[in-house]
Amino acid sequence: MKINIYTDGAAKGNPGPGGYGVVLMAGEHYKEISEGFRLTTNNRMELLAVIVGLEALKKPNQNGTVFSDSKYVVDAVMKKWVFGWEKKNFKGKKNADLWKRFLQIYPKQQIQFQWIKGHAGHPQNEKCDQLAVSAAESTTLSVDKEYEALVN
Repeated sequence: MKINIYTDGAAKGNPGPGGYGVVLMAGEHYKEISEGFRLTTNNRMELLAVIVGLEALKKPNQNGTVFSDSKYVVDAVMKKWVFGWEKKNFKGKKNADLWKRFLQIYPKQQIQFQWIKGHAGHPQNEKCDQLAVSAAESTTLSVDKEYEALVN
């Protein structure tokens, strides 16, 4: 069964409070995931949404597509930049902690990436945006430990 993973990230200020939203759809199955952080960046939330979506898959070798409005994430994977960054141990690259986490989970699945235009009325992307913004505005925000360690 093909799985569609819709993702979005948001930050109120960049850096600032942020959140991610994920919608997973496969046949009749539907799941929403979101979380907010007290201090992070938009790109970190875009990437974390993809990671959490992939980590939510129960079995390896699942066939699916990640839909994201983040050129940063989609281009890094589809243009294979992230694999070059990995060979250089992410020297000089932001979000190395998240890219390393992504590379732990990504090879376990059969996942394609597709960029979609944000805020263009795509129902699942709009839902992910609502989840991400709502999470960022939550009163219970998690700590993005790796990011805060870098900026403090």
